[in-house]
Amino acid sequence: MFEDLGIGVITTVISLFVWYFLVKSAVKNGVKQAYRDITGKETADEMEEIEEIKTQLNEKKEK
Repeated sequence: MFEDLGIGVITTVISLFVWYFLVKSAVKNGVKQAYRDITGKETADEMEEIEEIKTQLNEKKEK
């Protein structure tokens, strides 16, 4: 079917992988945004990022 369109097997596989990760990240971000909108709380990933930034700032201050 794809060969009739001029698309090879490797191109098809790569395209499917790209679409998979694109949709996966879009759904993940949508769920995170909905969680924030509904609860008003930060997600665990956001809390980890904030702690990492605080640690980096403290290391810079110590220098």
